[in-house]
Amino acid sequence: MSDYNYNPDLYTLIDENGVEQTFELLDTLEEGDNVYYALLPVHDNPEDSIAGDAELVVLKLEDPEDDTTLISIDDDDEYDRIGSIFLERLEGYYDPAEDEEEEEEEEDEDGEN
Repeated sequence: MSDYNYNPDLYTLIDENGVEQTFELLDTLEEGDNVYYALLPVHDNPEDSIAGDAELVVLKLEDPEDDTTLISIDDDDEYDRIGSIFLERLEGYYDPAEDEEEEEEEEDEDGEN
């Protein structure tokens, strides 16, 4: 049995309407003077997470010196560019097909000895 414990970084954010939502931090990206966060909404019911659309939320740290305020990215080009970087990185982290290919390659290498 594995001793693996999954302890995600969770953030509770309050939107402009005062509504609280909890998010799991998936990745961060520093680019120039900006810091960006890729977040995934956390649901109280795990079945809602599985059935949900798994919408990636990308926010920007308002002031890198004060890491308490995340803001939406208003510039469409900036949002698209940063979102694409996160998606590419996350596909590399979570691509099960890639993991299976790596395992098969390792098995092939072990079998050739």
